[in-house]
Amino acid sequence: MKEKAIQNKIVQYLKQQPNTWFFKTHGGMYQVAGIPDLILCYMGHFVALEIKRPGEKPTKLQEKVLKDIQEAGGISVVVHSLLDVKSVLDTLTKEG
Repeated sequence: MKEKAIQNKIVQYLKQQPNTWFFKTHGGMYQVAGIPDLILCYMGHFVALEIKRPGEKPTKLQEKVLKDIQEAGGISVVVHSLLDVKSVLDTLTKEG
């Protein structure tokens, strides 16, 4: 499955979630490199999702940005499927 198809499934799911705001970033010359694919505010938590096809890993720059977000107190995760996203959000829901 292509990364775009995974992202589309995730976006459709997020649109249905209460207490959720998200922004889909668009790569290209007008965007800062390394920014995660989806930026969310979920139940008051700042969450950044880097979407990758199964078996793929983030670039060094993407890894650095994800680490920087964590060090700033946000949550940043590499996800490979909608199931991964559901798991992250379920954990946040349980933690409050």
